[in-house]
Amino acid sequence: MGNSHSNRVVPPIQLPHTNVPPVKRKRSYLFSRINFSCTSIDSYLDGQDTSHIGTTLYGGSTGEKTVSFKPSYEFKHETLPIYSSIRTHQDDHETRMYQAFLKEYPNYQLTWIMDALRRTDYTRLDLSGETYVDYMGGALYPESLIRVHTQFLTNSILGNTHSVSNSSKLSLKCADEARSAVLSHFKASSEYTVIFTANASAAMKLVAEAYQFQNDSRLVIGADSHNSVHGMREYARQKGAETVYVPSTPHGGVDHSMAKNILLRHRPRTSAPCLYAMTGQSNISNSKTSLSLIHYASSLGYDTFLDAAALAPTSIISLADSAVDAMAVSFYKMFGFPTGVGALVVKKNFLQQLQRPWFAGGTVDVVQVPGDIVTRAHHLHEQFEDGTINYLSLPAITEGLRFLSAYLPFMPLRLSSLLLYLSSSLSNLRHDSTGKPVVRILSRLPSRKLHHIGEQSDAGFILALLFLDPSGQMIPNSFIEYAASTQNISLRTGCMCNPGGAASMLGIVEEMQQLYPGVTLTDFEARMGRELGVIRISLGLSTNFHDICRVIQFATSISQELPRQRLWNQWVEMREGQIGQAI
Repeated sequence: MGNSHSNRVVPPIQLPHTNVPPVKRKRSYLFSRINFSCTSIDSYLDGQDTSHIGTTLYGGSTGEKTVSFKPSYEFKHETLPIYSSIRTHQDDHETRMYQAFLKEYPNYQLTWIMDALRRTDYTRLDLSGETYVDYMGGALYPESLIRVHTQFLTNSILGNTHSVSNSSKLSLKCADEARSAVLSHFKASSEYTVIFTANASAAMKLVAEAYQFQNDSRLVIGADSHNSVHGMREYARQKGAETVYVPSTPHGGVDHSMAKNILLRHRPRTSAPCLYAMTGQSNISNSKTSLSLIHYASSLGYDTFLDAAALAPTSIISLADSAVDAMAVSFYKMFGFPTGVGALVVKKNFLQQLQRPWFAGGTVDVVQVPGDIVTRAHHLHEQFEDGTINYLSLPAITEGLRFLSAYLPFMPLRLSSLLLYLSSSLSNLRHDSTGKPVVRILSRLPSRKLHHIGEQSDAGFILALLFLDPSGQMIPNSFIEYAASTQNISLRTGCMCNPGGAASMLGIVEEMQQLYPGVTLTDFEARMGRELGVIRISLGLSTNFHDICRVIQFATSISQELPRQRLWNQWVEMREGQIGQAI
């Protein structure tokens, strides 16, 4: 299956004139009293009464542990609340939709603080008229984080951390604070440390290349995982280890009982180490995997690894309750900035078992040249951070985590309400010419409504679907991507670098088994007679009801014969022009 990154050429789109009045840019309350002083890390809640705030820890024996508050009042849907609508220029149709939405999800109004956040930190969305629904591809950065970080860089002199100058000491102090902030955010004890990497994929590669696979070792992976997780099998294969897959269900994710049976059947039986690499949340099927499987695998003797790249942006993860050996995260997925920085949050005793196949600048204390003698750096994390870390960006990690922590408890209630309303609205759409459905939803949905801040959703906030033509046949994803761009909607198409999850949802698992060496995506699609992949709509920190309304309006335009045909003709003409230019 193909990479999720879109490579289709789309002509420049002229943004439509918007009647949005000028917005005065304000710094969010959280950042109004923060500066990058590289002082000790304290929670932004220190000294405040937080007894009313609910907290959900994604961990524990059952996979979740919730403490939430119940308000002493109830919202009345007849009143349009002041705070829960960020746009003052809603048309009558959208207003009616919003009132109907609040009638079904009245506790959405408990998240009004995030509408205030949208007004102050994401003004560019309304000023540009763009609807962004690709948060699983990358979160949007809050404007206040960029302003504060830029001010810090303007006023500071930072040097390479591999020195003892004043500028180097400041960089090292900021790096240490960022490390402490990561450990605090994930509630990790002193048995953990943090290794900064280029991204989550680099963190996975670091573990895979240094893990001591042997002939009797096994690597257990869920089929519904990112390619960066599947890539770990290459290192296992090179060392003679066996890779075992936990199959994906038709809607993605794993069957809990089947996963336990496979782990039990392939449990470590010799001294050869075995690794269980688990995906916390699928980036295509929206399925969450209970972290109780981490406990179970560990009890059988497995070392455990968690890909939390898709889970961490909207879930509170507690390593105090789910003591995984190593976990990979990516910060731009969490709060949008900076790109190019991820982390491996890892137990120190697990690091000591790894044997790196090489060394680099920054990882060593003494190197004999010529010769074979190498003395590794004193601190464990230094032994795994190749070269110079991204010291100019690390201060933004500290402040970004503070920022995200303030809003993370509100996100499940808010986003699950929006996702369930969106999925229901799209499912009810019908073509005006035949009355047949416009979309087919493939991904998993939350199984229940949430009612309180701090409750945990049992699924993520992704909608993977296909658009269908009036006869019920799949409309090419590339056309939907083009059509969405003409309406200034940023979504994603493809297999999302998750071939196992995509194959299960598309019902082509058997065809996947028949692939041959050297096969290309073009070959695979030609054999199947259609484009492969899905349309992915993913919600995040700054998503509001207006975004959902815009997606519904777009899908409605696909259901109408005349607008759809007009867009189709434009798309065909564009593709013919591209072919002509190539020739």
